[in-house]
Formats: sequence, C-alpha cells, structure tokens
Amino acid sequence: MHLKRLWAPSLAVAACGALAAALVAAVPQAAGARAAAPADIPGYQIVKLPNANVPNFTRRTVRCPAGKRAIGGGAEAQGADAILVGSFPTDDGTGWIGLGRQNRYGDVGISVYVICAS
Repeated sequence: MHLKRLWAPSLAVAACGALAAALVAAVPQAAGARAAAPADIPGYQIVKLPNANVPNFTRRTVRCPAGKRAIGGGAEAQGADAILVGSFPTDDGTGWIGLGRQNRYGDVGISVYVICAS
C-alpha cells in the first residue's frame, strides 16, 4: 500500500502529460503552423517561491509581477511522507497557491511557481 501511494502521483503526472500530448497532436493545424514558444508569449515569465517549511495545510502563494496574469503554475511538497494537498490559481488570477502536509510531522516543505504573461 505504501509503495502505491509513493508512485500514484508520478503515474498521474505521466498520464496527464501523455493525455495533453495526445490532445495537442489531435488538433489540426494550418500548414506551417507551430505551437507557441515562451518567446512568442508577451511578458512570459516564471516566478518561483523557493521551498520553505510551513505548518501542515498552510497556503503558500506566489504572485505575478504587476500587470501580468497567471497562465499556469504548480507546487511541490517536500519531506519524508510529504503530500501535495492543493495547487491552484488565486481567485484574482494573478498568482498560484500550493499547500501540503506530512503524515508524521507537523510541518511540510512547500515550493510554488507561477507562469505569468502580459
């Protein structure tokens, strides 16, 4: 059971990546069209909130610079038996929130990043 719990997040991420690749491949594109690269997205920037230990279930929030909006993001829970509980955009769309917990400890390491654009 413990081994399944350790591998489940990795399998879910791999499955989501494979699904996204299949969806992108299935979308017809005009001749000569290409996917947008970071350089093609006005104001593209990744902002990271480095790992810090916080009490279990404490939200950590990273924000885009003024004038930019979140177009994606993510979070990572670090530590023995760490579990990422949530990773989602802020209500106003200018940042990203991450939170987690550890079963055996009262605090957890959380890092959060947001992908921003103008």
